Amino acid sequence: MVLAGCAILVGAVLKGAGLNALISSAAFMIVIVGTVGAICVQTPLRIMKRALSILPWVLKPPLLHSETVIRKMIEWSNVARKQGLLALEPMITREKDEFTRKALQLVVDGSEPDTIRGIMEVELETRERTDYMGARVFEGMGVYSPTLGIIGAVLGLMAVLQNLADPSKLGHGIAAAFTATIYGIALANLCFLPIAAKLKTIVQAQTQFREMIIEGMLSIAQGENPRSIESKLQGFIQH
Repeated sequence: MVLAGCAILVGAVLKGAGLNALISSAAFMIVIVGTVGAICVQTPLRIMKRALSILPWVLKPPLLHSETVIRKMIEWSNVARKQGLLALEPMITREKDEFTRKALQLVVDGSEPDTIRGIMEVELETRERTDYMGARVFEGMGVYSPTLGIIGAVLGLMAVLQNLADPSKLGHGIAAAFTATIYGIALANLCFLPIAAKLKTIVQAQTQFREMIIEGMLSIAQGENPRSIESKLQGFIQH
């Protein structure tokens, strides 16, 4: 993001436009405030809140300790085979991840594997859909901002046409008119669309991670051999 911003700023200087040409309160109002307004019309409040809550993932994605979770489930499998599923009950309160804790509770309760899969897949799909819709908020902003940039340019040109009698203002006015277009296109392609793409990638990684947890818990509930469980879960890890 820093590199993208520097590319625009340094490029403006090298082209001779200068940094002052990129400063425009009118362009800010039309493009940025207009884009926020448009996306608020499109997005339910619940999804908007979720989008803002996952925005920090762009700079600090949630850590998915797949190897650690696999070792933990292998340990749980050994305990379940030796002492029974009820022996896993103390592990529930120690587990910090809500998704894993819920799956482990179902296993300890002696739920059928099909029941466990059904409940956890609903949970998985709900989380994935909510986070994916949150990512699409920024994708929508990337669609609206270039259009609003064009609107800003047209409004600027309208202002220029009203001052045709004063040629001294024409050059500055036309340059200012296109500032809004720069705002719209730059924000879309250097900010909003990359943010949306990265958030979608993170959501996909989390979904795969949770699918691994579901498979591990089902294997524990079915009493599979710990070595077989480990071999199966290792397939979820991207090497």
